[in-house]
Amino acid sequence: MKNINNKQRLAATKQIFNQSLCAMAVGAVLLTSSNLHAQQSENKKGLERIEVTARKTTESLQEVPIAVTSIGEMELNALGIAVITEIQQFSPNTTLQNSRGTNSTLTAFIRGVGQQDPLWGYEPGVGIYVDDVYIARPQGAVLDLLDVQRIEVLRGPQGALYGKNTIGGAIKYVTKEMSGDTALNIAGTLGSYAQRDIKLTGQVPIIEDKLFVGFGYADLTRDGFGEYLESALPDQDLENYNKDLWAARLNVEFHPTEELFFRLRWDKTEDTSNSKGGFRLLPSRLTNAPVPDSVFDSYTSMPTYNKVELEGYSWLAQYDVSDALQVKYIGSHRESYSPTNIDFDSTALDIFDVPAEYTDSNDTHEINLNYAGNGFGVVGGLYLYDGESCGNFDAILGVLGRAAFGTPGLTREVSGCNNSESQAVYAQGNFDVSDKVSVSVGLRYTNEEKSAFVKNGLIFDNVYPSSDWIPGYVRPEGELVPQVLGTDSSGDGVLDTPATEDWSRLTPSASVEYQYAQNIMFYASYAQGFKSGTFNPRATINEPSVDPEIVDSFEIGMKSDWNDNLRANVTLFALDHKDRQYISVLPVTSPEDLQQILGNVGSSTGQGIEAEITYAATDELTFDIALGYIDAEFEEVIQQTDAGPVDISDTFAIANTPEYTANFAANYIWSNDMGDFSFNANYYYRDDYTITETSNSLITQDGYGIFNMSVSWSSVDGQWYGGLHAKNLTDEEYVVGGYQFVTENADDPTGYTAGTGGDNTLIGYYGDPMTVSLTVGYRF
Repeated sequence: MKNINNKQRLAATKQIFNQSLCAMAVGAVLLTSSNLHAQQSENKKGLERIEVTARKTTESLQEVPIAVTSIGEMELNALGIAVITEIQQFSPNTTLQNSRGTNSTLTAFIRGVGQQDPLWGYEPGVGIYVDDVYIARPQGAVLDLLDVQRIEVLRGPQGALYGKNTIGGAIKYVTKEMSGDTALNIAGTLGSYAQRDIKLTGQVPIIEDKLFVGFGYADLTRDGFGEYLESALPDQDLENYNKDLWAARLNVEFHPTEELFFRLRWDKTEDTSNSKGGFRLLPSRLTNAPVPDSVFDSYTSMPTYNKVELEGYSWLAQYDVSDALQVKYIGSHRESYSPTNIDFDSTALDIFDVPAEYTDSNDTHEINLNYAGNGFGVVGGLYLYDGESCGNFDAILGVLGRAAFGTPGLTREVSGCNNSESQAVYAQGNFDVSDKVSVSVGLRYTNEEKSAFVKNGLIFDNVYPSSDWIPGYVRPEGELVPQVLGTDSSGDGVLDTPATEDWSRLTPSASVEYQYAQNIMFYASYAQGFKSGTFNPRATINEPSVDPEIVDSFEIGMKSDWNDNLRANVTLFALDHKDRQYISVLPVTSPEDLQQILGNVGSSTGQGIEAEITYAATDELTFDIALGYIDAEFEEVIQQTDAGPVDISDTFAIANTPEYTANFAANYIWSNDMGDFSFNANYYYRDDYTITETSNSLITQDGYGIFNMSVSWSSVDGQWYGGLHAKNLTDEEYVVGGYQFVTENADDPTGYTAGTGGDNTLIGYYGDPMTVSLTVGYRF
């Protein structure tokens, strides 16, 4: 599991899983058939109604013609879900994982659509929203759950209501509104690797039934899963995969009348966990350090310091004009700052080191109108986004510089900004054609303008933070990093006119819903989404922008409650992903060739099925199944050659997208004089997948399964509560990210051709090992 695929083992695993899947599907059909006409037993209380806001209005999950997974507060607490990445287990065809270098950077893919590279300027394919406020960058998007009401995962393009950068789908983090009562909730957690967490939330009424103030604070710490075995720098923290994070929020809610509601929120998160060091999957040809015994151990020549800092404000004004009409204004301002150190080669030598810095600032404004009439409803609004995303990184190739040029080092320094202004107007109407047939039609018009500048050049020295790179490295005289995007009209080395481009797009959606029976609905839908065009933040020449990516998606689905005990929601989907933005596949003349031109060079397709089944066997015992299957592949990837463009799509694969995902869960409730106990167990399976887009990638992950168990408890009066949570009980090792700067070569003594920096750089990053935690809390 640490390295290249074991094909025989993979084939056997896939065969067993396919047989199990078929058997379970047949069983589900038989179970469904046997219950179609069953009467509700007197001892069955049935399935709960789940409300979602997927279409920006409150609806039952079973009435929404969208593939949606919703996990509420009680389930999150019972399962001990602490971060948003754990949600991937319960949503078919969904990938939510920590990115490579930090605890807080998110890799998100839904149905094969997402964002691989977290560099500034690259746009996500899955939108992240906190209370309808857009989180624009993956840095800091791995949200720790604090005072959350539910998490919704909307699969498929959401281009009509949510706009750009939701071509894969959207994830909505919904926090709890205040009740108006005085309350205080404190919880502490102890666990594996010296985990020590404290969470404090509460609310205080300032004016009874009118004005409330709420607050929350979390301090989350854990020792590392591994360590840095060797470091070139003295006196630094050598823990690897540790956690050191605090988060705070403050809410003010005001209800001056029954019709008016105002809310102001502030939040801040600071993560100073160490930069994560990767695991060397191959021995280094430049150092004698062996491949570590643990996948969580590493080496580094850089500072282990890392930081992700987020802060934001949001405000809401809501006016209920009548029982049928509601008008809302939502505004926000968010900032983030992330200085980080990424040792690409994971050795104590300066082979390929990257100190980097990311900054982001954005403002959003949205006016939303929601009308619900008799047999007719409409959601519409205006949306404005103004964001600035900047950064700089130094690709330090010190060993190469000394060997090839006889200089103290070698640094490719890249810096720039990629700024965006976007305006949109949207509307979606829902019409009841008859008692059984409804139609939904949506349309969004978006106009976007981007401006960018990039500086990219070589310095024959090693430019580290210790060289005063943060803030403001003063280069040697005469060594200015040249500009490659933008204009320096004065000739003083300062870019004063960035490159600009603008795009506009109409993104439609439409669905037809047929209410076959009171609790059985069939639907067919079409939706289009687009990911914004952009400029290449690594540009080495003055290259043009790339066009937006477009996804067209078709779904046929069923939402069904066959009786009060069995719920089955099934979706068939097909998508066409055009104009995929990739670094153009260029002929490489040497491993040090760093020319990277961004272009619309690829197209892909995907089709599959998703099923979410809940069976309440008794009042106490419930089973849940979530199944996903996708057949996704590239249809075209263009490589530029001397003979002209060549299609090399047969050497590419869709990254971070297993063919199968499955989750099998059971929950048992036991009530006695001590209170209510909830016993939970789930087994989550992910089929094999590749980390990068090339199908001959040396960083792949075989299919694997994770087994989790939890016991949670609440006292009779509901004041005391607790939970014991054991995760990844079989201690599976599985790759969630990596870097490949090496190719196979049978003629080389090591079996590989060295890549950037002159080393066999093949690095993997891994998901969490087995952990056990105990939480105890008290509600005042």
